[in-house]
Amino acid sequence: MDLDAVRTFVAAVEAGRFQDAAADLSITQQAVSKRIAVLEKSLGTRLFTRTARGAVLTGDGQAFLPHARSLLSAEARALASVRTGPLRVDVIGRRLCPATLLRGFHEAHPEFALQVVTLFDAASAFAAVREGSVDASFRAVDVLPDDVESAWVFDEPLELLCGPGHVLSSTAAVTPGDLRGHRIRMPGIVPGTEWGAYYAELADVFGLSIDAAGPNFGTEVVLDELAGSGEVATLVGAGVRLSWPAGHDLRRVAIQDPAPVYPHSLVWRRGNAHPALAALRTHLKKGERAAGAWRPSWAQPSQTVPSTG
Repeated sequence: MDLDAVRTFVAAVEAGRFQDAAADLSITQQAVSKRIAVLEKSLGTRLFTRTARGAVLTGDGQAFLPHARSLLSAEARALASVRTGPLRVDVIGRRLCPATLLRGFHEAHPEFALQVVTLFDAASAFAAVREGSVDASFRAVDVLPDDVESAWVFDEPLELLCGPGHVLSSTAAVTPGDLRGHRIRMPGIVPGTEWGAYYAELADVFGLSIDAAGPNFGTEVVLDELAGSGEVATLVGAGVRLSWPAGHDLRRVAIQDPAPVYPHSLVWRRGNAHPALAALRTHLKKGERAAGAWRPSWAQPSQTVPSTG
């Protein structure tokens, strides 16, 4: 089976649209479509139903997805068994804050070879760290396996993102309480993930109405919805890289008193002696915790990246 096609299939599922998957994989949308077509032909079934707004998994696609992820995990384990090579780091998504943190490390230490991977959830990341198919992962940490270590590296503030017609669009800053009664659209939330647990507790503590229903057709579709609505908004990390057409005129509004922050931690296997990992940990220890911020009850409250010397 063509593992590049399998990798493209998983990327398309996670992105919600072939166009977004192409951006994540640094290939063309035509190449994504071609790889998916090759995979569907080899399997003898349709994996996606194409719509004007994105790609939706068929029943066979949903059945194949966990096996596709297992194939990619097996590939990573096979490569790890025969080579050391570059530092392999999981960043959840290439448009998100951890990717920016990792890029800063790469710019500061170009002497280290670096390979960026994206794994779906914390369980997959911990398994990959333990088996050695990745050296480290950026995650919001809850309970860790005994042979895995973690340390906080960055508190990423949340912002409200809304269209120009939204009642809060002209406000310089809002409190979490100000968001009560407003519809917050977040179709990318997946139950059982660490970000799912984060937003569930955030909604419960502050009485927010977070709408995660329906398929995830990708970021651009949500941005289109916000631009045309005076009622719908979403939450984004301050470090998330977003772009939209000028006509959308979307607004990013700070959230304060308290500021909800997403607590990013670095996770690695105890005893991993990769020299670039030591340099990464030293590089990341420069951050400071956000004072007076809200973070979930299960987030590590005070631990920072320890010195590797």
